[in-house]
Amino acid sequence: MKTISIGLLGCGTVGTGVAKTLLDKQSLIAARSGLILKLKNIADIDTERDRGLALEPGVMTADAGAVISDPEIDIIVELIGGETIAKDLMLRAIENGKHIVTANKALLSNHGGEIFSQAAEKNVDIAYEASVGGCMPIIKTIRESLVANRIDSIRGILNGTCNYILTKITEERCAFDVALKEAQDKGFAEADPTLDIDGMDTAHKLAILNAISFGMTINLKDIYVEGIRSITPLDIEFAEAFGYRIKLLAISKRTKGGVEARIHPTMIPEDNLLSSVNGSLNAVTVSGDCVGDILLYGHGAGMMPTASAVLSDIVDLARNIAGGMKQRVPALSYQDGAVKPMPVLPMDNLLTRYYFRFTASDRPGVLSKIAGILGNHNISIESVQQKGRVVDGGQVPLVMISHLAYEADVKQALTEIAALDIVTDKPMLIRIDDVDGETE
Repeated sequence: MKTISIGLLGCGTVGTGVAKTLLDKQSLIAARSGLILKLKNIADIDTERDRGLALEPGVMTADAGAVISDPEIDIIVELIGGETIAKDLMLRAIENGKHIVTANKALLSNHGGEIFSQAAEKNVDIAYEASVGGCMPIIKTIRESLVANRIDSIRGILNGTCNYILTKITEERCAFDVALKEAQDKGFAEADPTLDIDGMDTAHKLAILNAISFGMTINLKDIYVEGIRSITPLDIEFAEAFGYRIKLLAISKRTKGGVEARIHPTMIPEDNLLSSVNGSLNAVTVSGDCVGDILLYGHGAGMMPTASAVLSDIVDLARNIAGGMKQRVPALSYQDGAVKPMPVLPMDNLLTRYYFRFTASDRPGVLSKIAGILGNHNISIESVQQKGRVVDGGQVPLVMISHLAYEADVKQALTEIAALDIVTDKPMLIRIDDVDGETE
């Protein structure tokens, strides 16, 4: 059997899982691929920590430069993370003719254009299945399984931390801070959870999915991003009363004018499959013109689920090397000449349905005054709920579900309503995504 040598950069949680899998599953991988995958070197700044790996002497090193310049190493696996050292080492490895496997979504979504361009110039492959969705094979599905499909839309739960928190609030009616603390205690959230709960981790992933789905250059900066900090048990309760669940959803759609790309808390019908994806799990629905809708579901993070995705990329590249092939599948799914800039539509152009919650004075005429302002901005109301509970200062929650409306009109209306003396607190807005519901 042919031996393919691997150099691993970074041996944290996922790196340890990759090393463990390469060592423990060598016979299984050889039986399936006909190749021996040899872990030749691991580079990490901490060479002394016991990771539970049975490594031969000399495998662990602190010298990443030596690993990427080793002529015997065929594939470099970058699991350092971040956008500085990782980028430098990756570009140097490409310059040395090494094929790359990475899980670094932040690096690819911010600097993918430069990295993929250099890889094409040097005729090497970059594989990045683990950068989106953990063990879900979403990259391979879009790049290979759906190659004959025009991808029309993507809807996904792509962050396990947010999904765990929203599930906790839904099931226990606890406050956001309580749910976040439990997520941190259980290891589902980082000590600094900002990237997750404010939506940027999901945005990194959506930028990559947009590129390979629509044949567009990677565009992170124009994606609308809104996190889950403002979601309360009260909103969860009202959503259920209307037949919805609240999820942090990544949504992309192909339109005539460009690509609609947004991330925000979203109300989806209880009979939508995504609404039953709970805990730290991820799921994504891809709509293609040939296949219709397909759903992928699984663990979006964690040592072994992510390691599984990394190993699938390693084996793919090893098979290419053994067969004397390079760039068999285009890095961004489309041939270089077919990848073009596409405009991401401004949120003001969004046409959808909305959930509004106002904290208003409990007196006659309040409902008509708020409804009148909405109507003046072309926003018609489908249903209203006012449970009559009095909150601080004699205020009550007033909740409305709109028909289709434009985001620009909604923003103007809510600004006017927030200025009323009968309304306290900032009005709450949650967008509704009901693909089987009302259309224009």
